[in-house]
Amino acid sequence: MKKKLLLLSFFVGIFSTEAQTLDELKSKLAIEKDSLKAVQGRVKAIQSQIDGLPGWKKGAFGTIGGSISSFKNWYAQGTPNNNSGNIGFTVNAFANLTQEKFFWRNAAQINLSWVKLDDKDNPNDSEDFREATDVFNLTSLYGRKLSKTIAASGLAEYRTTILSNFNDPGYLDLGVGGTWTPIKDLVVVVHPLNYNFVFSNETTIFDSSMGAKILADYTKKIGAVSFKSNLSMFQSYKDSNLSNWTWTNSFGYTLWKMIGVGFDFGLRDNKQEALNYSINTLGNANETFDSVDNDLQSYWMLGLNYKF
Repeated sequence: MKKKLLLLSFFVGIFSTEAQTLDELKSKLAIEKDSLKAVQGRVKAIQSQIDGLPGWKKGAFGTIGGSISSFKNWYAQGTPNNNSGNIGFTVNAFANLTQEKFFWRNAAQINLSWVKLDDKDNPNDSEDFREATDVFNLTSLYGRKLSKTIAASGLAEYRTTILSNFNDPGYLDLGVGGTWTPIKDLVVVVHPLNYNFVFSNETTIFDSSMGAKILADYTKKIGAVSFKSNLSMFQSYKDSNLSNWTWTNSFGYTLWKMIGVGFDFGLRDNKQEALNYSINTLGNANETFDSVDNDLQSYWMLGLNYKF
């Protein structure tokens, strides 16, 4: 009987010690978590002060996506024997200078992708990759501060393609007006005096004109998430058919170190490009601005993200 009681006391003592040790560890863990939150709060406050200091702020993030596939005797589809693939990447970069009386904001966006569909049953089929997405955009905005949120500004923006038909068409906006920066990450530009230079070999469709320029850019980083949205609009005073707008968006989520998942999509409305495509690509020689189907242009890409 005594041996049983001693053995029972021994196990009770072990369980009691383990329970006590577990409670102590949990208590210590809670204290360390509170300490970590306090440290993170102080780091965030210091980083906010650093971001608010005058000087250059530079950064970039991008998305890389791709896939390859091969089918042999897959009769359920129209091309049962084929090799296919696609690859693409985007880069969003900025270099912004902030001083007490002025700012200078510079940004670049590149979005390129290629696709291939090699039909093994068609000897005339191309085995090469073809250009799919082709976006190149540069902006430079200078502002002289009139108040904390308002500035007199000048903007230069250039948009074109670089894989094919470089600068054909190409768009260069030069204008002056005002810039509103209600919060640190949002910039809204309104330039009622803006000239839209259009460069193209097709002079009967593309035309330069004076108009109003509106640009809104929001770039934000919250923890592991990077986000950029840019809207660029031109309203021609000469002819509404010469107006255009482009809206691009980039998202990045860091999963491990500098690698994560990225998603990009964009929308564009440009009647000059629609008419040029209908006449020179589809062969509709009698097409006009009044008859052309100006469908909304769009693209999207999902893939791995690398934060520079």
